[in-house]
Amino acid sequence: MIIRLLSAALVAGFLASVVATGLQLTLTSPLILQAETYEGEGAHAALAPSRDETSFAALIIPAHAHAHGEGGHDHGKADAWQPAPGLQRMAFTGLATLVGGVGYALLLAAVMLALRREPTPEGGLVVGIAGFLAVVLAPAIGLPPELPGMGAAPLVLRQSWWLMTVVATGLGLYLIAVRRVPLTILGGLVLIVAPHLAGAPQSIDTVSSQVPPATAAQFAARALAIGFVFWAVIGLAYGWAWGLFGREAGARANA
Repeated sequence: MIIRLLSAALVAGFLASVVATGLQLTLTSPLILQAETYEGEGAHAALAPSRDETSFAALIIPAHAHAHGEGGHDHGKADAWQPAPGLQRMAFTGLATLVGGVGYALLLAAVMLALRREPTPEGGLVVGIAGFLAVVLAPAIGLPPELPGMGAAPLVLRQSWWLMTVVATGLGLYLIAVRRVPLTILGGLVLIVAPHLAGAPQSIDTVSSQVPPATAAQFAARALAIGFVFWAVIGLAYGWAWGLFGREAGARANA
């Protein structure tokens, strides 16, 4: 069973990463390159070193989009290695997305195993949508996907709030959708709302961004759409691969 689970998760993560990488390169990378031209303009350029925003974390986990240090910018890592534009950046994006895809597929598999649900494409899609709500959409309400040149709170604060929101939303969805009694539904709603009542960490950068608001909004919308497709493919592919490997194992046993 473990081998079947791992095999299905690897297939699901690979398929989801291929789809997500293609969408990233087509829909969001052009906006990132456009924003990088603004990053070098104005007073903000003196504060914000160029950052690679094509990584898996920037598009699938928006809260991790920038590697700022204290005060919203990482001055000490301005010379840190970054993939070069072109083929190297595309390869790095694909690799990062693949690693994240397999990891999230394993997480989805663990959730379905804990819920004692037989993996099917339909069931996988439901859990995948729940994963999108918890990991992508809920954190994006407070920390939307960001382009280079946009101010952000210190990385540690954003990561902490992102993790708190993911865990609270996941538990809230479980209480609402699985337990399904009035008290747990109320508790689930409280958990989902609590991180947003506490408030996401905000940028302390007083210099306005040079990125046009329309470009930033377009990037956020596209990144969220990619996140939805990514999680949907993980769920569907995991359920399909689980059934495929099960049929193959049955055929070998009957041979």
